[in-house]
Amino acid sequence: MSEKTFFPISSWSDDDKPREKLLLKGKATLSDAELLAIIIGSGSKNESAVALSQRILASVSHNLNTLGKLSIAQLTAFKGMGDAKAVSVQAALELGKRRRAAELPQWQTVSSSMSVFELMQPVIGELPHEEFWILYLNNAHKIILKAQLSKGGITGTLVDVRLVYKAALELSAVGIILTHNHPSGTLRPSESDKQITKKLKLAGEQLDIKVLDHLIITEHGYFSFADEGIL
Repeated sequence: MSEKTFFPISSWSDDDKPREKLLLKGKATLSDAELLAIIIGSGSKNESAVALSQRILASVSHNLNTLGKLSIAQLTAFKGMGDAKAVSVQAALELGKRRRAAELPQWQTVSSSMSVFELMQPVIGELPHEEFWILYLNNAHKIILKAQLSKGGITGTLVDVRLVYKAALELSAVGIILTHNHPSGTLRPSESDKQITKKLKLAGEQLDIKVLDHLIITEHGYFSFADEGIL
């Protein structure tokens, strides 16, 4: 019986090291560049996949959120990155984003503005356009439904008060939480933000459905009307 020969990691090719390291030591031991190298699959004649990954990550200051926003054209601008590799990178990062955005257990209880931010940031926090979403809650402050109300351009989005409360009545919701994103990154509510909040609050009072909060969400933070005492 022939003996199996083992080779140290240092003897492997640069493109094989991340894969073998993951198999031997686990995914948590790999750096971002090594994980990205596995997605890319291979480098070029003059550069390993790890080195290519390091270049790409350096261009976005090693920020994975920024990496996820690079277009196919921006990715393929790096020497050694063709369309197939760029598509693989975008697909992997989108899966990661969807994992974060995956629906939390049904009937999740809203305990604070932070819990709303954690639920909605993966959904709207990084979008280049504005979207308005409503969380419908029962009398135990558990989410019955999370629904997109409208989707706008760069400058804003429209909100139809009738649609908000039509759904609330159909769901027998007793409270709603308003959320929308600011693609500009600013957390300061605009006058239109304040006006629509007031309009929805007044309409809800007539139906005995309370507006519990309105969150403005960005990539890195949020503004809560309730927390700031301006609801």
